[in-house]
Amino acid sequence: MTNFKAYTMRTVSVAQAKTHLSEFLTQVEAGEELLISRRGQPIARLVPEPKSRLVSGFDFEALAVFVDAQAPSAGNSVVAMRVQDAP
Repeated sequence: MTNFKAYTMRTVSVAQAKTHLSEFLTQVEAGEELLISRRGQPIARLVPEPKSRLVSGFDFEALAVFVDAQAPSAGNSVVAMRVQDAP
């Protein structure tokens, strides 16, 4: 049996959203979701942006090792030959 929590999203009017946008954005950053309505009809939702896995756990050292292990491209080979041939 699955337990479902009752979920109610806070609803604010367009006027409230305009007046208190900074405050609402702080609440959204903390994980809250807001529904914006005009004349009682929902028109938009403010939801937190998902945390990016690339920023928090990216291994730049592994990328450098990978790039260094790649075969040189044709363009880089030509540049290297020109540098060697330069007087």
